[in-house]
Amino acid sequence: IVRTVYTHTHRHLHCCVVLDVSLFLCSGACDLTLDPNTANTELILSDENRKITRVFERQPYPDHPERFDGVTQVLSVEILTGRCYWEAEWSGDNAVISVSYKGINRKGGRDSVFGYNVKSWNLICFSNRFTVRHNDIDTVIPAVRSSSNRAGVYLDVSAGSLSFYSVSDTHTLTHLHTLNTTFTEPLCAGFWVYPGSSVALCDIKQPPVRIISDPHVTRSAEQAYQTQSWRDCSATESLQ
Repeated sequence: IVRTVYTHTHRHLHCCVVLDVSLFLCSGACDLTLDPNTANTELILSDENRKITRVFERQPYPDHPERFDGVTQVLSVEILTGRCYWEAEWSGDNAVISVSYKGINRKGGRDSVFGYNVKSWNLICFSNRFTVRHNDIDTVIPAVRSSSNRAGVYLDVSAGSLSFYSVSDTHTLTHLHTLNTTFTEPLCAGFWVYPGSSVALCDIKQPPVRIISDPHVTRSAEQAYQTQSWRDCSATESLQ
């Protein structure tokens, strides 16, 4: 069931789509965990490996070829397949929510930093301000009023589509940006955490109340839903 409501905001016409639970949850809500073998030594995992916190003291983690040694990043255990949606909430000044090829370099240099190479895509999160970065090219998102520090990520691997959303306390999703590409390697979720900040994967307990988007994205979503292309539930594939 899709109900469309049109509202005027900042003199522009936006389309609010009210969706039932199957659109995001059945179509691929991901239950992700963070891989301790990839976590930089200035990161601490908690909450059953669903939260990452930046600290200043290096942790006595064992050497591992998968560990990021030059930047405070971590990847998910799971490989992202099909259509996936997840949310993350940050505290502190800012954080980076990423989608990255699993094969990204781990041992220093810009080719290991999320968003600075062709192997990763970033949403850089500040308070009410976002920037999307890929291959060291930034797309600055206009200021978004939000009552929470939560963001959503929707990935359609086969379609080559990656969308970022701001998520409010009332679970309204505001579309921020969509990237279109051809994914050629296995993908993981990732985080890059700044000093004094933390990021946690969220439990999605309710469907979005509405999605605020531009009319073009909304029409695409409605068409996909009506053709039931998003109704095929797909799970993530664990590496373990």
